[in-house]
Amino acid sequence: MSPSRFLDNALCPVRAKRERRKEARPGELLEAALDLFVEKGFAATRSEEVAARAGVSKGTLFLYFPSKEELFKAVVTETLSGRFAEWNREYEEFAGSTPDMLRYCMRTWWERVGATPASGITKLMITEGGNFPELAAFYQREVVRPCHDLVRRILQRGIERGEFVPLDLDHAIYAVIAPMLFLMLARHSSVACIGDGAPPDPERYIAAQSEIVLQGLCTPEGRRSAARTADAPWRPAPPAKPPPAS
Repeated sequence: MSPSRFLDNALCPVRAKRERRKEARPGELLEAALDLFVEKGFAATRSEEVAARAGVSKGTLFLYFPSKEELFKAVVTETLSGRFAEWNREYEEFAGSTPDMLRYCMRTWWERVGATPASGITKLMITEGGNFPELAAFYQREVVRPCHDLVRRILQRGIERGEFVPLDLDHAIYAVIAPMLFLMLARHSSVACIGDGAPPDPERYIAAQSEIVLQGLCTPEGRRSAARTADAPWRPAPPAKPPPAS
């Protein structure tokens, strides 16, 4: 903290508190907006409701986000599309087999997205995207395409390493994505179409689905690798060795 900021905080605690409150507002607004979008949908959520839930005025909301559409885009960026840099970095660092990687991908997707309110955004886009083409195009560009690209990279890695059979990757990616979509819809929709009227246990469901997918993807060598490491944790790649001294 700079000396001037320290003195401001010490000598004018009211102003310091107000500044900290101002710094916190964008995050509070995004959290309130996410909750309301998931609860009510995009069309039914009013800007003044978001502001009220965050404890600010509607004018304050528009200082940060000029429209409800821009607010929605910021929510998507914060909770979903902003994560792809992290996920792609983990792809580059992953040292295990590709069956391990696929299991890790599906499991951590649930932990970081599926089990959070952000998973409700997908249902919202399925139900309302057709009425808001600009938002649908934004979601396609910022979430759907990066997701497909990442899953395609995983499958391509398995093929190149001889762990997965050659595939039509443009369509094979849906074998991985579809189970996760179902789990999100089950979490945020009526359970009337689910067997016993209760959503599946997420961890057991993802474990079962990942093994079903791997049974179809793996070569004989890939199946042996998948069986050997079914319970292995993710591990990063070892650090690169420095070049020998000249």
